[in-house]
Amino acid sequence: MRPMRLVCASVVAGGLVLEPSAAHAQDNAQSIQQQIDQLRREFDALKQQYDQRLTALEAKLGGGPPPAAETPPPVAAAPAQPTAQVPPGAEGAGGPAGALPVYGGAAAASKIFNPDMAVIGDFLGAAGTNSVQPDPFALGSNHPFPLQMHESEASFQAVVDPYARADFFLSFGEEGVSVEEGYVTFTSLPGGLLTRVGRMRAAFGKVNSLHNHVLPWTDRPIVNYNLVGGEDGISDAGFSVARLIPNPWLFLEATGQVFRGDSGAEGSPLFQTTRRSELSYVGHLRAYQDITENSNIDLGASYSRGHNGLLFDSASPDLGSRVTQLYGVDATFRWRPLQRSIYHSFVGRTEWIWSRRDQEDGLQSGVGMYISGDYQFGRRWFVGARYDRSDRATDASLLDTGGSLILTYWPSEFSQIRGQYRRTNYALGSAADEFLFQFQFSIGAHGAHPF
Repeated sequence: MRPMRLVCASVVAGGLVLEPSAAHAQDNAQSIQQQIDQLRREFDALKQQYDQRLTALEAKLGGGPPPAAETPPPVAAAPAQPTAQVPPGAEGAGGPAGALPVYGGAAAASKIFNPDMAVIGDFLGAAGTNSVQPDPFALGSNHPFPLQMHESEASFQAVVDPYARADFFLSFGEEGVSVEEGYVTFTSLPGGLLTRVGRMRAAFGKVNSLHNHVLPWTDRPIVNYNLVGGEDGISDAGFSVARLIPNPWLFLEATGQVFRGDSGAEGSPLFQTTRRSELSYVGHLRAYQDITENSNIDLGASYSRGHNGLLFDSASPDLGSRVTQLYGVDATFRWRPLQRSIYHSFVGRTEWIWSRRDQEDGLQSGVGMYISGDYQFGRRWFVGARYDRSDRATDASLLDTGGSLILTYWPSEFSQIRGQYRRTNYALGSAADEFLFQFQFSIGAHGAHPF
């Protein structure tokens, strides 16, 4: 009898426990359903208000009187949200005292039609000796400045309309102001053509298209100074047309550019026109492919042609000037593990460039290249190395070589500190051993550069 009593008592107790649980579940279901119904009513009310405002706006734009406003159904008041207090004296900076401005108000809406603006500072310094190139950051210059605010870049970027955007980059140096780039890009032309018009850096190789603050070094490789016009490189006014080439294997993009024909450093131009018809041309073919989920490779082939300003016959300038042609091949390998991407990565770069320059003393055929690697060994630390080798464009019998070791620290995405040891062996003159250092900082919204 005692076992039977125990079993009956357990069944009754279980029933008493289950019955409140079932009732509690039913209450939860009813509560959830009530919340869903409340959200549905609020959504319907908001939709009705939106339709009324849209109708009123259309009537106003059409010149007719706006329709009579209808009283929307009551909506349950949302719980009051806490507001951040404005410090005393700062009321005029963003709205009434007592609360920060809400996005969508008049002050915030006025910024929609203003471009994104940013300023990037590039401060450079040098220690050591270089009797061949006193200015270590602009080969060909004779200014032995050990410290300089090398460049301050101001950018203005905005969408013009649904079919175009504009980008302007002004470079403020110690010798004046120049337009580094300023162009409009049309993104919706027929045939899938991406067209850019204005002043721009040419799509020749990799380094030529990069701004100074994007470079992984304090300087540019020797081949860019010797064969591709120095720091300015191929940068000119013209237009560019690019198109993706559909295929089932990889990303493939072809770019064709036409420029007015003036590029290169002042005093030693790469291209120099003597008459209106002497334009310069650039063609670039880029291929990109993921190797694994952690790595990819980027390959490119480039060609450029322009007049170098040297007349065929000084007695007959109507014959025009001689021609310089450039051929280039570039490759970039990137490795960035998904699990440790903020701590470890590697980027390897190389470019090979062949210059054919027609001169009075004959054709000068010079070749140059560089190879570099940059490894991230910490969240903010990068170490790199680069090897340079290049003939000179005007005298291909002269060969310059060099090597660099680089250490970079990023306090944040808005600043960086870099040190670089560089040794250069010049064809004419003694070797140079230099320590270069760089401080970069940025303010404002600066758009991303091409990948």
